[in-house]
Amino acid sequence: MAKRATYHVTPRSDGRWNVKQAGAGRASDTAKTQGKAVERARELASGNPRSQVVIHRPNGRIREEHTYGSDPHPPDG
Repeated sequence: MAKRATYHVTPRSDGRWNVKQAGAGRASDTAKTQGKAVERARELASGNPRSQVVIHRPNGRIREEHTYGSDPHPPDG
């Protein structure tokens, strides 16, 4: 089964937001607002059959996660 592509939306020290794929050396994109960065991360994730977007708070902690495509561990019920 193909590995999941994970995109992180993280704050930068200059107040902007990075969109970075896990394991990448540099950001895929940057945005002025978290909302725009999330929008861009979702666009990137939609191009992969299995992907995830992890949105971080300004303090760096995870705020929420979204999984796209076939989830290998779907919730029961």
